[in-house]
Amino acid sequence: MRQPFFAIVNPAAGGGRCGKLAGPALDRLRAAGVPFEAHTTQRSGDGISIAREAYRAGFKRFLAVGGDGTSYEIVNGIFPEASTGERCQLAFLPLGTGNSFLRDFSPRGAGHAAEALLAGRSRPSDVLRMIHKQGVLYFINLLSVGFAADVAFLRHERFQRYGELGYLIALFTCLARLDRRPFPLRVDGQPEYDRRACLFLTFNNSKFTGGKMMIAPDADPTDGLIEYVRWGPIGRLGLIANLHTLYTGTHIKHPLASRQSARQIEFDLDAPVNVMVDGEVLKLQCQKLEVLPGALEVVV
Repeated sequence: MRQPFFAIVNPAAGGGRCGKLAGPALDRLRAAGVPFEAHTTQRSGDGISIAREAYRAGFKRFLAVGGDGTSYEIVNGIFPEASTGERCQLAFLPLGTGNSFLRDFSPRGAGHAAEALLAGRSRPSDVLRMIHKQGVLYFINLLSVGFAADVAFLRHERFQRYGELGYLIALFTCLARLDRRPFPLRVDGQPEYDRRACLFLTFNNSKFTGGKMMIAPDADPTDGLIEYVRWGPIGRLGLIANLHTLYTGTHIKHPLASRQSARQIEFDLDAPVNVMVDGEVLKLQCQKLEVLPGALEVVV
C-alpha cells in the first residue's frame, strides 16, 4: 500500500474560501482512493512545525491544501532535513488566492491538481534557499524585493480580504508613492556589486506571481538555475503604460528591464527590507541565494 499523504489544511487561505471548500475536496479525493491524513493549521506558521514533526515521524508525501503560503510552510518544515536522503513529494489542492506555482503547469487549478494526484503524476522541482541575517528559508515559487514586495506587504496588511482585487488596490497605492532604490547584489561571484536603483528585483523558480502575473516568463523549475529579473527606475507614466505587460511576460523587453539565469546571488544590504516569498511577506536582511537542483518531487 502506498504511504498516505500528510495533508496540511490552511482554512484561512483564500480569505477563508479554503475552510469552506477543503472538506468536500478532500472527501472526493478519499472516495477516489487517494490515502491521506489531514491536519488543520490554526495560525500563520503552524504548517512549518506540523510538517517538520510529520517528516521526522517518517512521512515523505505531503499535500498542501490552501495557497502558495501553505506549500511555502510545508517546504520550510521539511527542509533542510529533506535535502539529504529520499526526495520528498509535494502535492497541491489549490484553494487559496494566488496558487501561482501551479500556473506553470496548468491554469485549471484544483481540477488539474486533483487529476495529477489521481494519476500519480509527478516531476522533480528545484528548491531555492535564501540565507539571511536571521536564518534560512526555502521556496519553490519566487522571492522579490522592491515595488513587488511593497505591493504584497501593503496588500497583506490592508487589502487581504479582497483577493486579487486587493492586489490591484495595493499596486496602485504603491504606484502613487513610487519608491525606486538600490538593493546591492552580485551574480555568480562577479567582482562588483550592482548598486543601481531599481523598481523591483525578483528571484524566480517558476513563472507566475500574484496569481496571473507572469513575472519571469523564462523561469523553469527544473533547470537548476535562479531566474533573476530586474526592472530599473522606470517612472510612473512608464510603469502605468507597461503594467499590462506584467501579465504577459513582455515587460522583460522594456529597455529598463533585464533577466539572466544564475546559480548564486550574494547581497550587500545594510538593513532588512520588505520581501515577498511564495505568498508570504517578511522583513529580511538577505545575504545569499542558491539553488538545490531537483530537491523536491512535485505532483503536477
